[in-house]
Amino acid sequence: MLTPEIVEFLNHGTRTGMLAFTAGDGRPLAAPVWFLVEDGALVLNTGSGTAKGKAIARDPRVCLVVDLAEPPYAFVQVQGVAETSEDPAELLRTATALGGRYMGADRAEEFGRRNAVPGELVVRIRPTKVVAQLDVAA
Repeated sequence: MLTPEIVEFLNHGTRTGMLAFTAGDGRPLAAPVWFLVEDGALVLNTGSGTAKGKAIARDPRVCLVVDLAEPPYAFVQVQGVAETSEDPAELLRTATALGGRYMGADRAEEFGRRNAVPGELVVRIRPTKVVAQLDVAA
């Protein structure tokens, strides 16, 4: 589902994603997230008590959108099912990798320790459908 071309787009630089989920009252919500691509899935961390964490516990169906907001304009939409884990080792590994991607290698461990605490979750989104347009202006 995530072709090499799509993975390259998702992994480029420090693009963030917008995670869409459903609030407890049925409203659609979206929030910016840091993410990684690992083994054909999208991986992020969030708190179990956040709107994202609570929504995923209620309904694991989510959508993550990543875009390029300049010419040639592009986007990838990944619809999928989220799985969560509270495993401390996995949480530290992913939080450190996310910190390295978004804050730089010199701050990776700092962000890993800061974000790999009780109450945080590893969220792994398994794609069920991927929609992509990598050159909208063409």
